[in-house]
Amino acid sequence: MIQAYSKKQNCQESFNLFRQMLALGYGSMPDKYTFTFVITSCSQQKIPIYGESVHASVMKLGCQSDTFVCNSLLNFYSVFEKMEEARVVFEEMPHKDVVTWTSFLSGYTKHDKMDRAIELFGKMPERNEVSWTVMISGFVGTGRYTDALHYFNCMLSDDTVKPNEAVLVCVLSACACLGALDQGKRIRSYIENTEMLKSSNISNALIDMYAKCGRIDCASSIFNGTFRRDVYTWTSMISALSMHGLGEDALRVFSQMLDEGVKPDDITLLGVLNGCSHSGLVEEGCSVFDKMESFWGIFPKIEHYGCVVDLLGRAGQLERAFEFVQRMPMEPDIVVWRALLSSCRIHRNVELGEQIIDHISQSDPCGQGGGYVLLSNLYASLGRWDEVDGVRKQMNDKKIELNTGCSWIEVDGVVHEFISADKLHPRITEIQQKLNHVLKKARTEGGYITNTNPVLFDLSDEEKEQAVSWHSEKLAVAFGLLSTHPGTPIMIVKNLRICDDCHSAMKAISLVFSREIIVRDRSRFHSFREGICSCKDYW
Repeated sequence: MIQAYSKKQNCQESFNLFRQMLALGYGSMPDKYTFTFVITSCSQQKIPIYGESVHASVMKLGCQSDTFVCNSLLNFYSVFEKMEEARVVFEEMPHKDVVTWTSFLSGYTKHDKMDRAIELFGKMPERNEVSWTVMISGFVGTGRYTDALHYFNCMLSDDTVKPNEAVLVCVLSACACLGALDQGKRIRSYIENTEMLKSSNISNALIDMYAKCGRIDCASSIFNGTFRRDVYTWTSMISALSMHGLGEDALRVFSQMLDEGVKPDDITLLGVLNGCSHSGLVEEGCSVFDKMESFWGIFPKIEHYGCVVDLLGRAGQLERAFEFVQRMPMEPDIVVWRALLSSCRIHRNVELGEQIIDHISQSDPCGQGGGYVLLSNLYASLGRWDEVDGVRKQMNDKKIELNTGCSWIEVDGVVHEFISADKLHPRITEIQQKLNHVLKKARTEGGYITNTNPVLFDLSDEEKEQAVSWHSEKLAVAFGLLSTHPGTPIMIVKNLRICDDCHSAMKAISLVFSREIIVRDRSRFHSFREGICSCKDYW
């Protein structure tokens, strides 16, 4: 009965039966099998006290040497992030199998203790595909994408294991986040030699990888070749098109999805709304939002409201967007206010921006810095340096730290990272010299004029120009021009929104050097060709 309740996740009944067994006395004492099942049930409880009491019974009845019981205890303590207790169980076990090591390893990876996990993984006498999966998924879950790909390559060199579907989905996600197209292609080649290409999870991961690596054509090819399209497949394609600013195509695929009888979920509609926002399809986006509940039975979440605010704000309909926020059935969060404030910056509406920062101060008492940066940008673009200084003082008083601009570029399968004003790259002197040459040609032959509005300090014109010249995406593109053959597309991933000056520079560089330059910033793709950006300067 305990086993049955455990399998049905009826953890309280399982524990109650266990207590009854103990109360009946020695004629019905629990054995190692009983302990294994009841500990598994305790892992599903909301508090650890149940499992801890079972552990005490394990010790009392002398079952603490059984491997299966101890493996269950390791999993239990890992679930509740009691890794010190898990360590004691692990170290006192007389016999440890691969499940033991992997259970303990999983506890570290689940709770972002990857350095401990690396140390433990290195000591494992035996590893199976689950062990590798735990490590690689742990790296991806903590944003250590380069490490995930390194461990995947190590896994491929281990003749005793083969990557499973979960590992392949994880490493494709890592490639997507890094914009590592070459490595993504190699993983696809590996997949094509297996039967896993038919998996919808793999197809969805490939669509996402190609889209985030700038190859929307390859993403479309995977989508068109997928015979069993579930809602996640459709959503992946719609989100991919939206990310590339192809809102009309996203709406077309969405319409096709509905025609084939596939019901959208809330993530699907989020992708559609994003596509409308990045393409200026105001009425189409509002129509989709209005139909969410009545047509598809989906109640809009705050993310959907945020998309509509962004949609209206980007189109310059700031008052309509502000009224929409005021009519929201839930309290607007910081993301909604930032979306509107960002539109105020684009359209230089200081009065509304100042109103919004008051709301941000109330919604964001801990002082997340995004709103203040946007307001500071707005003041700086208008040359109102006293107000910029005032915002900066508020940020200092609240100890708000800004995110450092960071860009990544993959060359010959190696991902290189740059930060603004980078001095750490081993070829930085050569890169700076190349960048100076590139910007000079962009000015003389491409019509590039430095836009110093992104500079948030009252500096001389020369100092401002120098400040924007060393943005991370400019360093990355200079490195790309240095390190790739003429005509090769350059793909850059940026952690923040691309600034106005870098956007102008990329257009000129693409024209002068006859290169396609693809920049994936925080919210969308920009594909620069022959002096024109795919966003049509609407971003």
